[in-house]
Amino acid sequence: MTDCIRGLWSAMTTPLDADGGVDHALLARHGKFLIDNGCDGLVPFGTTGEGTSFSAKEKLDAVETLLKSGVPASRIALGTGCPAIPDSISTTRDMMGLGLVHAMILPPYYYRDVTEQGIEDAFAAIIDGVGSDRLRVCAYHIPQISGVPTPAPVLGRLRRRFGAIMAGVKDSTGDWNSFLAFREHAPEIGALVGAEVLIDRALKAGGVGTICGMVNIVPDLVRAMFDGEAGTAAMTAACGLIEQPFLPVIKSILAAQTGEAAWRAVRPPFRQVDAGVGVRIARAMDAIRQPRAAE
Repeated sequence: MTDCIRGLWSAMTTPLDADGGVDHALLARHGKFLIDNGCDGLVPFGTTGEGTSFSAKEKLDAVETLLKSGVPASRIALGTGCPAIPDSISTTRDMMGLGLVHAMILPPYYYRDVTEQGIEDAFAAIIDGVGSDRLRVCAYHIPQISGVPTPAPVLGRLRRRFGAIMAGVKDSTGDWNSFLAFREHAPEIGALVGAEVLIDRALKAGGVGTICGMVNIVPDLVRAMFDGEAGTAAMTAACGLIEQPFLPVIKSILAAQTGEAAWRAVRPPFRQVDAGVGVRIARAMDAIRQPRAAE
């Protein structure tokens, strides 16, 4: 598992400028904030980063911004999974041309009536198409959003076939049995959770960390989860404050915390939530964090 993503990685939110493009200056500042507040790495353009709403060029340009801001390539993983396998291959190759090796890849989504073998074929085609022993794939399992699972037995077979290239999996179901299935069928890959409340439990069961969205707004509470049970209650309370739709609400909270209204901007089909939502939740988050700050 030495080459897999491990520790605390942020599923970064994506700031937008007045024209709806990526706000590169704010992205760089947010990346620095996350690293300075305990993140081991950054994952731009995952689900929390509205990844499927951005073009490959926009993603790669943003990665270049993070690199120029001082974030090492080894601490960035890019979401490169697309419905079309050639797009996944080309984006992953271009990402590697910037020095990155970690790619977080969804199985091709849209078609739901696919077989387990078909999903395996898709991952194999991407890995073969990229054609680099340096590549480290972190499969992304979020079927409640993507509609297509990444079956645990598939990852076990891919690991046996491709070795260290098939490096990890992010399980974002929040289902403990799903996480255990990855540990059972693919024990040699690094298993990460997306649900913050499972971090401590997952680490004790052989998991290697998390790629999560809450770290954008409460990095101290997420970091505490790596210290044991003491952080679980606070993290559970913080997660309980989040309302739907998740992405616009997280951005509204960031706007309230930072005083930068630009954070509220989202790309269609999402719409901004009222600024008061973020203010109210941010205040409630502070009430949860204050007892820990006093310890």
